[in-house]
Amino acid sequence: MGEEKLWINMYTSMLRIRRFEEKVVELFAQGKIPGFVHSYIGEEAVAVGACSALEPTDYITSTHRGHGHLIAKGGDLKYMMAELYGKKTGYCKGKGGSMHIADVDLGILGANGIVGAGLPIATGAALSSHLQKNGRVALCFFSDGASNRGTFHESLNMASIWKLPVIFLCENNMYGISMPQRKGMAIDDIADRASAYGIPGVVVDGNDVIAVYEAVKEAVSRARAGGGPTLIEAKTARWRGHFEGDPQIYRTQEEIEEWRKKCPIKRFEEKLLKMGVLDEAKIREIEEMIAKEVEEAVRFAEESPYPEPEEALEDVYA
Repeated sequence: MGEEKLWINMYTSMLRIRRFEEKVVELFAQGKIPGFVHSYIGEEAVAVGACSALEPTDYITSTHRGHGHLIAKGGDLKYMMAELYGKKTGYCKGKGGSMHIADVDLGILGANGIVGAGLPIATGAALSSHLQKNGRVALCFFSDGASNRGTFHESLNMASIWKLPVIFLCENNMYGISMPQRKGMAIDDIADRASAYGIPGVVVDGNDVIAVYEAVKEAVSRARAGGGPTLIEAKTARWRGHFEGDPQIYRTQEEIEEWRKKCPIKRFEEKLLKMGVLDEAKIREIEEMIAKEVEEAVRFAEESPYPEPEEALEDVYA
């Protein structure tokens, strides 16, 4: 793929995530989406930069804030929206909802409502690739709060011992629910924890999609060559609360506004305009295309049937 085409695809993917999430926030407020919703608005550069460095056959594991990861990895908006609505045409037949979407065919091994649960799953997927010698890598998205859990340390330890092809990507949005990082750990950079396991630890600007892409690309190359895991920390911020309805009394509006000024999409758009890769006409074309995709996804979800009650016992493995 040519460099300019890659950049346009990245821009389009980030904008697709933003518009999808904005619509989800709106629909949730209207009472049309059940359960909980954790918006990815503001963090789009991390998912897109990372997934752009992967092959379609590579694996990812996701989090409760996972819509952006799924879209960046190639998820279809129609099936995602149907899943959020709880409809049987969704990725998980309406049984997973916002926090548990998966599509193994796309290498998406699942979003997960349990903090830190994706870390051992990604490690297991990497072990599978290592044993099968199939050249695939696994990338685990997790956040700062998950780095304080036992699954983080167990996974990094095992992956480092066996030199597994896995990238641990911490989306450090500075808050574990309402707990600021500065109160939850005595270090500034979570990437420093890599040294305890003898693996590289890298810090990147999580609002710079190219910086994320380049860091993940290098880690992927290292993993495929048998060099083992890498811990990458992408510093970013969510614009909205931990969940929709969170009053965010733990941070100021001024702090949120400062992060809004660092919008990853606007930042990349300005760069591409300056370089002549994009122009205003192309931006309008992309916006119109995505608006139609989101509109079609909502229509598909609303017109789809709910699962039958007896289907609750299907696909149950434990």
